[in-house]
Amino acid sequence: LESGVKVWHLVKNHDHGDQKEGDRGSKMVSEIYLTRLLATKGTLQKFVDDLFETLFSTVHRGSALPLAIKYMFDFLDEQADKHGIHDTDVRHTWKSNCLPLRFWVNVIKNPQFVFDIHKGSITDACLSVVAQTFMDSCSTSEHRLGKDSPSNKLLYAKDIPSYKSWVERYYADIAKLPAISDQDMNAYLAEQSRLHAVEFNMLSALNEIYSYVSKYSEEV
Repeated sequence: LESGVKVWHLVKNHDHGDQKEGDRGSKMVSEIYLTRLLATKGTLQKFVDDLFETLFSTVHRGSALPLAIKYMFDFLDEQADKHGIHDTDVRHTWKSNCLPLRFWVNVIKNPQFVFDIHKGSITDACLSVVAQTFMDSCSTSEHRLGKDSPSNKLLYAKDIPSYKSWVERYYADIAKLPAISDQDMNAYLAEQSRLHAVEFNMLSALNEIYSYVSKYSEEV
């Protein structure tokens, strides 16, 4: 105001004296945001679809499924059989917690872990919506949505059933693949160690672990 400029923000007008006028302003702002959200979603839809289709496919753009995933999922199925767990939702949840929710969600929300980029607050908010959709796609429970549900849930509400079917198909396709023997798995791990032997500084890693243990020695 001192410089003769009045700044306006696209926020709800809580301090307006006339409640009706305030409600009208809030509704207008919500509609503006909704239009922008839908437009942005439309722009990104193909990229999100491609990402999910790639992650939930046994053939990742022409490359074979890593042996470790098949070996781990078979291990989970064996443990379920061993302990008499026949609930398919339990098996589904185990697999989701091991790979998509433990690993991929972390990468989606934190691309700076993989790429040399700066993640701003706006990018972080957008990626959180994608990550939430990813998590909902791996869930076995039905999400009941209403007018008061958060916008990040409503944006992809119609897409999630399709994404869920992709996840179920992915797990079923993995189950149909030939089993991986212990010998093949050990050979695969040995080969990975050989290929990446020069990429990591073990002494540096040990030093970091030592620093952590020294700091929290009593708790450890």
